[in-house]
Amino acid sequence: MKRIKEACICQTLHFMLKEDVGHDYAVRVVQEEIKKYKESLDKNKTKYKILEETEQPDGSVIIKIKKQYNTAPVGSYLD
Repeated sequence: MKRIKEACICQTLHFMLKEDVGHDYAVRVVQEEIKKYKESLDKNKTKYKILEETEQPDGSVIIKIKKQYNTAPVGSYLD
């Protein structure tokens, strides 16, 4: 029998601009979406560590994140 002792998932998320709206508004929407994403992680008590958050020249944002997988313990992955 096997059991998961520690687990994390690494993701690269690209928060892209909407194409059918003005540029300034699209950038604000992306910033709000990122804020809501982080709030949802906190609300769900998901342990995470943002490794990199990079704004692209067009205003979109790429986030590299390491986060808890399901409810498995994270051990030293987030240190």
